[in-house]
Amino acid sequence: MKYKAIVCDLDGTLLNEEHKFSEETKETIKEVKKTGRKIFIATGRHHLDALKLKEQLGLDSYLISSNGARIHDENNIEVYEKNIDKEVVDFILSVKCKEGIERHVYTDTKWYVERDKEEYLSFHQESKFFHEVKEFSKIENEKFIKIFFVSKNIDELLKLEEYFIKVIGSKVSITLSGPECLEIMAKDVTKGEAIKNIMQKLNISLENTMAFGDGLNDYEMLKEVGKGLLMGNCATRLRDKLPNNEIIGKNIENGVANYLKKLFL
Repeated sequence: MKYKAIVCDLDGTLLNEEHKFSEETKETIKEVKKTGRKIFIATGRHHLDALKLKEQLGLDSYLISSNGARIHDENNIEVYEKNIDKEVVDFILSVKCKEGIERHVYTDTKWYVERDKEEYLSFHQESKFFHEVKEFSKIENEKFIKIFFVSKNIDELLKLEEYFIKVIGSKVSITLSGPECLEIMAKDVTKGEAIKNIMQKLNISLENTMAFGDGLNDYEMLKEVGKGLLMGNCATRLRDKLPNNEIIGKNIENGVANYLKKLFL
């Protein structure tokens, strides 16, 4: 049994276009788990959000959330946290964004937005982890896990990415979880670092670990593991950064489930 651990991203990977698990995916995960392999979720979502999805799959494993800023063990006890420094938070939130760029904040128990939007609700119907409208300057005595920017204006989002890399790139981790979502976490926070942390605890080598992902926030973990698999719908920039990695089916085609069935079942 070469591959003892399987790590899966959620959106664009395990979840379909409706941000739900297909019945085929749920059944396949259940059957692969019976073979004795450990299956983990590694996501950019908040841990309270991801926990509900983990429960739907019947997993009893570690959970990586907010791109590695939080790790919870099998019993949902937090075993690792890393937050953005307050002075860096203040700077990020002081930057004026172009119209059409929406700002979001994750704290330990909240997802804050500046204005209400219907699509935020539909995106999280499965987990029921919903946003709260709040003036960011009034967030007090809370840990900032992640700040992210969402926009359909890709060019402006890329300009913002370039600006933050230039000005605070040495103090934070910056990534695009999708073409319309720019995310900022504390320095050295990545899914790759989180996976190394967990596998060391479980005495599983990275060589015996495989991972599935579709976004640039999956880059480090796909690079670190023994077998990093790209979804057929993955970001072009991710494909360019990992030109030798195998590409499988798309998330809307149950790509992960089909691959796991062929390999393990």
